[in-house]
Amino acid sequence: METAVNIDPDFWTDGSVWVGVSEHSVEGAGLAEMALRELKAKDWCFFQTSGTEGARKWVGLTKQALLISARAVNEHFGITERDHWLLALPTHHVGGFGILARAHLSGSVVTRLEGKWNAAAFVQKCENVGATLASLVPTQIFDLVAAELRAPATMRAVLVGGGALNAELEAAAMGLGWQVHRTYAMTETGSSVAAQPRPGAELEVLPIWQVNTDAEGVLTISGPALAQGYAICEEGHWRWEPIPAEGLRTRDRVEIIEAEGTRRLRFLGREAGTVKILGELVALGPIQDRIEALRLKLGSISADAAVCDVADARKESRLVLAVSGMTESEAAQMQKGLNETLRPFEQIQDVRLLHAIPRSDLGKVLLAGLRELL
Repeated sequence: METAVNIDPDFWTDGSVWVGVSEHSVEGAGLAEMALRELKAKDWCFFQTSGTEGARKWVGLTKQALLISARAVNEHFGITERDHWLLALPTHHVGGFGILARAHLSGSVVTRLEGKWNAAAFVQKCENVGATLASLVPTQIFDLVAAELRAPATMRAVLVGGGALNAELEAAAMGLGWQVHRTYAMTETGSSVAAQPRPGAELEVLPIWQVNTDAEGVLTISGPALAQGYAICEEGHWRWEPIPAEGLRTRDRVEIIEAEGTRRLRFLGREAGTVKILGELVALGPIQDRIEALRLKLGSISADAAVCDVADARKESRLVLAVSGMTESEAAQMQKGLNETLRPFEQIQDVRLLHAIPRSDLGKVLLAGLRELL
């Protein structure tokens, strides 16, 4: 018998402060008490950022903001009480918790995928419960494609966030019947800022958001579902960093296109993921996309690999290919295949074999931790 997952309806207005911590974590101790005492933060939720570029922060969102975001996503994808979510993301992250908010508003059923992530088990559970919707991260899509697992007939949409889904992986997933919809989302917005209306289309900005770019193309977001700010713990003491009234300046470079009555968002790269080599700007994201595509092509399914920048006295920075679970020969083959696609100043001449690539529990490469290892 399957167990439905839901939140008591009173949760949304009971005045409580909820902190999203995993069952194995001791982080976040004292945060709820501080928020109630110093911020008068009734009906708030806190989620940790992924920390891919450095220190982790706790993002404070009102429960009302989470519901506004959930309602916008429901309307965008036509989610109703006839839908059935399979929850395969942790609810202490906003990506998993957002599913519960959408289900609360739409009346749809949610079934949790129990245990450690397993692609075959996910597909089997989808078939068992007749799931129509799921939200996954690119790493999970990679696992489905690597195992050549076809989408169940009932699955009508898979929302993909938590990182950039490269074109090769997207095409391979669609070839197996997975109706993947790329989304642009972040913890600070409670869920999606933009999403594909249909597979293969450009991302459309949801109506609740105002989006602007500066001269460098860096995105600023404002709207009713935006977080209030960040709680940061330093040496056992909490401090609060509010998000400015004019909106959140992200570290993402995008292009906003007005077309056919919609606003479309085209992701260009992450400001923090750009490094200089010999005076040339190099974006790490597209290189990581090529690595993921090579993993599929070379059949390096159980192995892992990531690109990382390290300081270089002559070049300012140089790129290193970090691998785990590979032999030296396999790593050399990946390096060769990668360099065939890279510009001369991007060429990777250094490969490091590691025990494991540091990743968040949503599969993002933790660049700060990887730099320390290298």
